[in-house]
Amino acid sequence: MGGSLLVLAGGTAGTLARYGVEQSLPAGGGMPWGTLTVNVTGALVLGLVLGALAARGAETPARRAARLALGTGVLGGYTTYSTFAVEADRLVRDGSPAVAVAYVAVSLVAGVVAALVGLRLGGRTAPTSGGSAAPVDPDGDSAATPDPSPNAAPDPASDDGRSR
Repeated sequence: MGGSLLVLAGGTAGTLARYGVEQSLPAGGGMPWGTLTVNVTGALVLGLVLGALAARGAETPARRAARLALGTGVLGGYTTYSTFAVEADRLVRDGSPAVAVAYVAVSLVAGVVAALVGLRLGGRTAPTSGGSAAPVDPDGDSAATPDPSPNAAPDPASDDGRSR
């Protein structure tokens, strides 16, 4: 299946899942709980997926298909930045600026923390092969390059003391 079809199929599934979550979590106290839930859980699962793929090594056709279907497709359809922005604006316009600020702050902090937790946990799912893992480029443009390990021994021949 081509990349576009993987994204389409995954996006359809993710959008339906988001709809289900948002229907089951009504806004209480003005807070858009459904959107907050899908964005934070989506960040966690995206971290898990990308962490697991990165821990398995360089991208292969199968890993690319998984990244496109799950990351770009399912989780791209599941999460929603546009609804987040519109809801924050609506809260301000409806006279609840404090709720809007709390919503934005919680969404951003919880989303970043969830993604970091997911990356860490996802990286632990790969079987140990003794080799180093290559980073997975979430955009698929193959521009990601591994950074030198912060724990690497300095190379005395280099200018900055870091190994290359």
